[in-house]
Amino acid sequence: MTDNSAYNAVGASSGKEMLSTCRARVILRGSLLVWMVAPLLVAGCDSGSAPKSADTASAKPAEPAVPPEIQAAAEALLGSESKVLVFGDLAKTGKQQLLVANIVPKTPKENITGTIVTRVVIAENDDGMWTEIFRGDEHLKNSKGYMGMTPIEPVSGWRVQYEQDPVLGLTLYLTAVKGMDDRHVLPIGVRWNPKTKRYQSLDRTYEQFLGESPTLTTLRSQLK
Repeated sequence: MTDNSAYNAVGASSGKEMLSTCRARVILRGSLLVWMVAPLLVAGCDSGSAPKSADTASAKPAEPAVPPEIQAAAEALLGSESKVLVFGDLAKTGKQQLLVANIVPKTPKENITGTIVTRVVIAENDDGMWTEIFRGDEHLKNSKGYMGMTPIEPVSGWRVQYEQDPVLGLTLYLTAVKGMDDRHVLPIGVRWNPKTKRYQSLDRTYEQFLGESPTLTTLRSQLK
């Protein structure tokens, strides 16, 4: 009995030690599991914030700041409410030019593309002096007179679109917004003519340049 009691005591003691050891192993494994899962949870949280970074990356880039001298020239041409649309070597002549406009604050919903303006001007820097070389207000004009394709009746606003070609330079597309309910009307193209050295309107193929008329009366007779 004594031996058995001693054996049982030892066995019970060993069982307790084994139980304690098992518990310790379970606790240790649980701790390791927590440490293994924690990085995954953190990674999961990071992955949830990834779309915000993507949205930020896909956001529209900020427009380049307009130099003070360019803004001053624009305001001298069209007043303090003028906005510079684009500037630089627009005609590919080596001279600085700017495209400035008076933009209508609230654009009609039916005009999906383009910018609605009341006046638009192209000016050129000639030895530090800014000179207006094209104007679109009630009519389209350059230094020689009224440009071909300009409406005879006065226009209160234009829908302006433009594109820049590395060789041809700036091309304007202007559509009169007054008295023209036909949305399929073609815009008037305007581009720098290197032969005449001025901006002129284009025919309906947007390839051939059109001449000017000194007066609207002359222009009306040409259309007839």
